[in-house]
Amino acid sequence: MTLLVVSGLTKRFGGLTATDGVDLTVEAGEVHAVIGPNGAGKTTLIDELSGEIVPDAGTIRFNGRDITAEPVYRRALMGLGRSYQITSVFPEFSVLSNVVLAAQAHAGHSFSFWRPVAAEVALTDCAMSALAQAGLSAKANVAVSALAHGERRQLEIAMTLATQPQLLLLDEPMAGMSLAESERLVRLLASFKARYGILLVEHDMDAVFKLADRISVLVYGRVIACGDPATIRANPDVRAAYLGEQDLVA
Repeated sequence: MTLLVVSGLTKRFGGLTATDGVDLTVEAGEVHAVIGPNGAGKTTLIDELSGEIVPDAGTIRFNGRDITAEPVYRRALMGLGRSYQITSVFPEFSVLSNVVLAAQAHAGHSFSFWRPVAAEVALTDCAMSALAQAGLSAKANVAVSALAHGERRQLEIAMTLATQPQLLLLDEPMAGMSLAESERLVRLLASFKARYGILLVEHDMDAVFKLADRISVLVYGRVIACGDPATIRANPDVRAAYLGEQDLVA
């Protein structure tokens, strides 16, 4: 099933065209990676898909529905979940509390003034399920300030999972990670394939070639190539425009 269909997506900032007629699709259970040099328009594309930026032209269809003009919260309720380049968590709260807050925000209701958060059984169950998927069950009662950087990225993913998404928009989830942390997150994201579609923006080429079913290469706002990892690895235009002399993963 095709979850996401992007057609002719264009966004201009004055004389700069950040996305220039972008076409792409994401299938259910697929990891579709978007790669490209700095300034290629990758984060702008994610912002358009999540609803944080309104495109100047083109359409975004999710589950067959045109969501081009829908606000962020409506897209989240429909099943679009996004993580960011920079983690956005409450460090003074516990890991579980952060995920419960994400679940509560998605549910769209407030806690009772006189009842503790722990009494919200349904929300807590949802949060614990998300933590289990993200590999953080053992850290549920730990303060976020005590987490390592990679664990904070896992927490942000757990918070996204608590919104019950069908499609994950992941903006450079490996940013700032050590090699061991990146490898752990790659294994985690690989385990999501049967449950979620994933649009992955990432600079870590090792991670991209291990995870992606398809890769789109964005340069100056345009998709110059799209295909499976082997096709992208062998594409001379991709090498010239982005990968250059870097050794690609075999």
